[in-house]
Amino acid sequence: MKTVRNATPAEEAAAIATLTLAFSTDPATRWTWPDPQAYLDAFPGFAKAFGGAGFAKGGAHIIGDHAGTALWLPPGTEADGAALGELMRTTASPQSMTDGMQVMQQMTNYHPREAHWYLPLIGIDPKHQGKGLGGALLDHALEICDRDGVLAYLESSNPRNVPLYQRHGFEILGQIQFGSSPTLVPMLRRPQRRSPA
Repeated sequence: MKTVRNATPAEEAAAIATLTLAFSTDPATRWTWPDPQAYLDAFPGFAKAFGGAGFAKGGAHIIGDHAGTALWLPPGTEADGAALGELMRTTASPQSMTDGMQVMQQMTNYHPREAHWYLPLIGIDPKHQGKGLGGALLDHALEICDRDGVLAYLESSNPRNVPLYQRHGFEILGQIQFGSSPTLVPMLRRPQRRSPA
């Protein structure tokens, strides 16, 4: 169950479905789309625009039978900013659209300038949460970061997840918040030495 592997392009829809379930109670996504139907309609496109580039770059990881998904963007890979902007403009709640532009600017300000792996999205199907799958997904990518001596960066959109990231070596850089938005926590992890197996 805890075996992590790269998702194939054919598994993109299943991986995004897992994320859609996982983020259904996330403070930031439900602030953006408070209406349930609006959330279900918009989130798959959001996930694809935000982290979908990972599928082609070896950064889309799944665990078990799609019990969990992590979408990482390797160094030099960016989210689809144009698609994100259009999606937000056409689907987000008016309040999140207004305040969200300031939140996005703050997010940009915290992103490392050095080469880094960026984790836009990680989520576990709610029926599999609490089994250590999120930690296994993190370990898989962080081994690559440590091997290559590269930073890892994320913004935690749910305060419950901050301790998990801290246990994996991430440090809090500050807080991102504007107007009515929930607080995001930008976190950075420096590469670590690993003991030989």
